[in-house]
Amino acid sequence: MSNLDPTTQSNYWQIASEHITFDWSVDFTAQILSGSATHRMNVLLDDIEEAIFDTGDLQVTGAEVNGSAASYDLKSKHEVMGAALHVSLPKNLKSGTTVDVTVLYKTTKDCTALQWLDKDQTQGKQFPYLFSQCQPIHARALAPVQDSPSVKITYSAKVASILPVLLSAIRVSPPSDGPAHDGKIIGEDIVVYTYDQPVPIPSYLLAIASGNVRYRPFPQFEDKQWKTGIWAEPELIDAAYWEFSEDTARFLAAEEKIVVPYKFGVYDLLVLPPSFPYGGMENACLSFLTPTLLTGDRTLVDVVVHELTHSWFGNGVTHAHATHFWLNEGWTVYMERLLLQVLHGSPAFRGFSYIIGAKALRDDLERYADTPRYQRLVIAYEKGEDPDDAYSRVPYEKGSNLILHLEQTLGGLDVFLPYVKDYVRTFIGTSITTEQWKDHLYGFFSKNGGPEKIKLLDGVDWDTWLYGEGVELPVKMTYDETLVQAAYALADRWDASRSTTVDATAFKKTDLDAFNANQIIVFLERLQSLPALPISHLTHLGTLYTLSSTPNAEVRLRFYALVLSPPTSEAAAHFVGDAGRWVVGADGTGVIKGRMKFCRPIFKAVFKVDQKLALDIWAKNKEGFHPIARRLIDKDLGLYE
Repeated sequence: MSNLDPTTQSNYWQIASEHITFDWSVDFTAQILSGSATHRMNVLLDDIEEAIFDTGDLQVTGAEVNGSAASYDLKSKHEVMGAALHVSLPKNLKSGTTVDVTVLYKTTKDCTALQWLDKDQTQGKQFPYLFSQCQPIHARALAPVQDSPSVKITYSAKVASILPVLLSAIRVSPPSDGPAHDGKIIGEDIVVYTYDQPVPIPSYLLAIASGNVRYRPFPQFEDKQWKTGIWAEPELIDAAYWEFSEDTARFLAAEEKIVVPYKFGVYDLLVLPPSFPYGGMENACLSFLTPTLLTGDRTLVDVVVHELTHSWFGNGVTHAHATHFWLNEGWTVYMERLLLQVLHGSPAFRGFSYIIGAKALRDDLERYADTPRYQRLVIAYEKGEDPDDAYSRVPYEKGSNLILHLEQTLGGLDVFLPYVKDYVRTFIGTSITTEQWKDHLYGFFSKNGGPEKIKLLDGVDWDTWLYGEGVELPVKMTYDETLVQAAYALADRWDASRSTTVDATAFKKTDLDAFNANQIIVFLERLQSLPALPISHLTHLGTLYTLSSTPNAEVRLRFYALVLSPPTSEAAAHFVGDAGRWVVGADGTGVIKGRMKFCRPIFKAVFKVDQKLALDIWAKNKEGFHPIARRLIDKDLGLYE
């Protein structure tokens, strides 16, 4: 059993959940979710005496088996894996039979899967808000589950709440396009929302959100049977609809042509409050998105391409456990960038994204210099090790580069895309390991290319790609640089000006008129790779191009990364206060707070410049951050190991 999930205490290889029925009540006053989870379980071995579930800080109040009270034992808590819940089963169970196990429970204040927001933390500031984040192993804090991607479940749910409820499933009632909260008084009347998820998904895709949200459908795309739409607070629904309505269905249809038809029936987006810790989360039927994507120019809609691509790579073909996480993210980034090439009709767009990704990859590889095993693509986690500790761009970027390398090695897209389609068809609905992926790769090209293709595959440096450490990829990758040349040229002009006085004649605001946001990012990252500019140049740069005040968080992040390095410079001392205020939304923008892509590197950079300032800002604002972000930023700032 050497390939078992090291992050779960459940006995999923002996008895496995097939379907879960949830019955929940949302209590915004007490900030708890309470109710029951009924598992229909498949018995996989004869004479199994107990079902073991993962829990995380849950208060368990009872258990039933086939409708009758059952004995249970909630074991002591493991720091990472939580407490194992053992429920006794009837004697003489036989393989191939099923049994229903119900657990009655409620969440607690220590729940890492849920964030409860006061009304002041929302856009409308009228009603509280609740949302979940279960990846990678936080579903056990939402419900007693066998919390492993190796277990795929369908589920149904009834949820009672005084605010509209969204789940990672298809809404049964009340209808999405009907009156908000079924016409009842929002914030006062309880409405029971019912949902059904008929497609098996891993537990980390369980998701709930409840708040004062509204729905707006996107236009129906051609003759597609699936539907798409957007959810957001009323104050954001117009901006959110404009940002995503033009492209979402088009993206989904384009990906269907490359792989296989979309299987989840509904693909909706939810724009969350600012404390959501990620750019997006690929919850089935309902991708969660950060409001930092609402730039007003659609320049960050590629995040939606990434999240919807997970419908096939991750939600469809799923990694067996954290060791093989790169299968989800590496494939998704590869397909996201391929889709950008298809949609824009030029390989330059794919190459451009890889160039941006290369900087993020190198930064994270260097960050793990002291823990080089986290530089690997395939990480052999110890039992009970926290996969959040290794979360970085490595599985995304290193993984996507491996797949791009295979495409280029095997003969290009015409040769590779039939394999991609076969890969999804073969494994969709299942959870697999790196070894299974590699075996299928060899099997496909053995049948569709013979000895010539196998020889090419044998020439791949597999050990270094999958298990290698260090900051360099096993091969020197080349990307289409068409779209970066102008950005590089402008950066080189600024670099050449360092010994002169910059003024209105040297550079003009119109320098960036032909640049999109991604080209500005490349321009700033190019400058960061060069010797630091004088403070006079950096302040002029920030003001002239409005980089120090831009609402585009991706651009602002790169600007602060530029001016805060090196941390001992005069520029760093000048800008450190601005960066600290921005990262907690105290500069009036309000949208940055919580997204770890921004807040973690900025807090670390501020800490290097002024430790006291960083700790003071964090102490005053940390309670407004998601529990996952709080824990990781605490670690970043050395508050605990």
